[in-house]
Amino acid sequence: MIRSLLSGAAACAILAFGFSAQAETRVTYKSAKSTSSYYQMAVQISEAMKSGTDGDIIVTVEESQGSVQNVKEAGNRQGNYVFTTPPVLVKLAQGGKKMFENDSADYGKIRSLFVIPSLTMHFVVSEGSEVAEFSDLDGKDFVIGKGSFGAREAAKYFGMFGLEGKVNLVDAELNSAVPALKNGQVDGFATAGSYPAPNVIEAAAGSKIRLLSLSDEQVAQTKRTPLVIPAGTYPGVDYDVTTTSLPVGAYTTTAMDDATAYALTKTYWEGKAKMGGANPWWNGVAPEMLSSMAAKLHPGALKYYMEAGVQVADHLK
Repeated sequence: MIRSLLSGAAACAILAFGFSAQAETRVTYKSAKSTSSYYQMAVQISEAMKSGTDGDIIVTVEESQGSVQNVKEAGNRQGNYVFTTPPVLVKLAQGGKKMFENDSADYGKIRSLFVIPSLTMHFVVSEGSEVAEFSDLDGKDFVIGKGSFGAREAAKYFGMFGLEGKVNLVDAELNSAVPALKNGQVDGFATAGSYPAPNVIEAAAGSKIRLLSLSDEQVAQTKRTPLVIPAGTYPGVDYDVTTTSLPVGAYTTTAMDDATAYALTKTYWEGKAKMGGANPWWNGVAPEMLSSMAAKLHPGALKYYMEAGVQVADHLK
C-alpha cells in the first residue's frame, strides 16, 4: 500500500524540486472522445489535481479521437502535456513501427507517470437471446461498432473462436447498441472500456443481460491480459466474468519539469481512493500495475515511487 506522503518531510521534498505553492501550473491532459469513460476519468483527475494541490495545478482536459492521435501529438507538443494510451502504442512509436513508421517526431522523449483503469472487453447479450457462450452467437445479430479498439478486438476474437462470417455484424455505431438491445433489434454488443462501463450499466438498467466469459484457452488465444469482472459489478450479473484487458497509462514528455511530474504523480495516487468512491473503476488500479508501462518513468514520478516504497521494474528506471 502506498504510504501517505503528507508529512513535513514530503512537503520539503516538493519544495526541493522547486514546485512553488504560489505559482499556478497549467497542464494539458489529452484523453479520449467526450462520450467515453476515459474522458470522464480525465475530468475526475482534473478535479483531483485542483483539489489536491489547492489550485496550484490546473489540468485542462482535451478531447481526442483516440490513443494514436495522443501519441503522435506527444512527438511535437511542448510544455506540460499529459496523454493516455495503451503501452503498446508507445512501444510502436519509439520503435518507429506501423502507424509511426514514417514519422519524424521524437518519441524518445515520452516518459511514464501512472497507470489508469485498463481497457476491458465486454461481450453483452440480452437474456432473451439465449446466448450463454460464444458458440451460441452463431446466427445472432451483434453490434461491435466501427474503428475502435473494441470493434477491432471483437472482430479478431470472432475469427479466433471460429465465428467469422457466422455472427451477423450489424452496421451501426456503438452508441446505438444499448437502445437496439433493449428494443430486441439486436442480440448483443461488444464494448471496450474500464469497468463498470457506463453503456453496460445502461443496458442492465430495466432489462436483463448476460456477460460472456472467455475460457482459459480463449484468453490464451487472444494474447491479452486476463481480467475478472467481479460478480455484482452489473445489475443481474451475479457471477464472475473472465475477460481480457489492455493496460492503459498516463504519459508525459521530458518537456515537463521534475516538480510538476512529482506533484501530479503524488496527487493522483493520494486522490485515487476518493475518486474510487465516486467511480468504482479506480478501485482496480494498483501501483503493482506500473510494470505494464512502456517508457521510462519521468524522474519526478520515479522520485515519488521511491519515496512511497513502490517496487519499480528496471525497464522503468
